[in-house]
Amino acid sequence: MKRTTRVTAAGAAIAATALLATACAAGGGNDGGSDDDGANAEGRIAVAYEGGISVLDPETLEVVDELETEEFTRLNAFGDGRTVAVTTSAGFQMLDTAEPTLTDVVFDASAAGHVVTHHGKTVLYDDGTGKTTILDTDVFADGYGETPEGESYTADAPHHGVSIVLEDGTLLTTVGDENSRSGAAALHEHGDHWDTEASNDTCPGIHGEGTAADEAVIFGCEDGALLYQAGEFTKFDAPDDYGRMGNAFVSDTSPIVVGDYKNDPDAEGYLLNAVTLIDTAAHTYEVVDLPDGVEYTFRDVARGPDDLAYILSTDGQIHVLDPESGEVTDAFPVVDAWEGPADWQDPHPAIKVDGDIAYVTEPAKNSVHKVDLTTGEVLQSVELDQTPNEMAVALG
Repeated sequence: MKRTTRVTAAGAAIAATALLATACAAGGGNDGGSDDDGANAEGRIAVAYEGGISVLDPETLEVVDELETEEFTRLNAFGDGRTVAVTTSAGFQMLDTAEPTLTDVVFDASAAGHVVTHHGKTVLYDDGTGKTTILDTDVFADGYGETPEGESYTADAPHHGVSIVLEDGTLLTTVGDENSRSGAAALHEHGDHWDTEASNDTCPGIHGEGTAADEAVIFGCEDGALLYQAGEFTKFDAPDDYGRMGNAFVSDTSPIVVGDYKNDPDAEGYLLNAVTLIDTAAHTYEVVDLPDGVEYTFRDVARGPDDLAYILSTDGQIHVLDPESGEVTDAFPVVDAWEGPADWQDPHPAIKVDGDIAYVTEPAKNSVHKVDLTTGEVLQSVELDQTPNEMAVALG
């Protein structure tokens, strides 16, 4: 390792302030969650390509079906082990991977954004309106009929945001507008309005979300990270003036969050070579530089067996990172060496994990690989007719 920097929490809880916000009705019309609260039906792997989606059998990687869609779509597991939320120009369209079919269930959104699953709730966020839609994760257990209604909350101003609902009903949601984002608020619903129980405005550029053990929720900031736990916000300051974390990779059985890290706002491209390690129990924040030659993007980190982190690097290997020590303990080759994308939407290798198994895309070969993370063995590979881009794992 070239550098390890550890800092402790810089901020304390921010007192709750009162705020009334009108709750809007959910609109109607016709990545994997860890909560298997849903349909108990056999799901599959969804892989987006330009103009379509391939649905793969998780055991054999055989292409079960191909479905036409828009030129670029994003895929997020809905959390029920079957459904994938496909972000389109119309909003969030539900893909039934068991059928498989792109259903007529569409949650209207002018700019469909983040999808978050936690403790039996799936939350959709519309960047274009600032609207949060809260749904039961098992809402499609009886099929995909009319678009169901759910609870909703609309932010004071639209922004690129994210929301999550905790076990006690707390709605955590980002705060910002079309020009900037400043922090997050914890809300509770009271009749026809939402009250703010706590808030924090010390997280510039807030982006991304992850929930670790004991419902410790982390958001990324341009100068560190923001923790919400047990009713209080705590800010962690990065060791660099600009130290951006934009994505959190978590396990609900580990208090340690692995985040991406960028300390050069002018750097070209999307490759990163350092990670943040945030211990939400000890309230410590650490930046660890990865070994030379180990670089990755936001699509290339996942948590897996033993709560370890698995980083798919440009050298073609999956590097195994122990979050407790910050050390890379193993590596195994999976794909050929690759270069970072010119634009984040461009196809480049991605990793998704289900249990001990990783599914890895290799766009340069139009391929998808299935890897046993306990041994490093590539179990199956398939060559597609199209170039894979986004991927979601929806397994019951």
